[in-house]
Amino acid sequence: MTQTEQTNIEELKTKIKRLNSKAGQMKMDLHDLAEGLPTDYKTLMDVAQATYDIYQQLDELKQQLKKMEQGK
Repeated sequence: MTQTEQTNIEELKTKIKRLNSKAGQMKMDLHDLAEGLPTDYKTLMDVAQATYDIYQQLDELKQQLKKMEQGK
């Protein structure tokens, strides 16, 4: 593995770590919103979509990391 590949893997791991933290916060926000229903029900779809999007992005980055670590 070259130095550049190693650097890219480390950068991707850092990005995943930050995104994972943000995803956890969004999950809690969605949970809090759901517990408070029917109050603020109009924001439910937006919060749910944003939470879905971040988890989808996180999954894609993890798959990318796995491929990079396998050398593909």
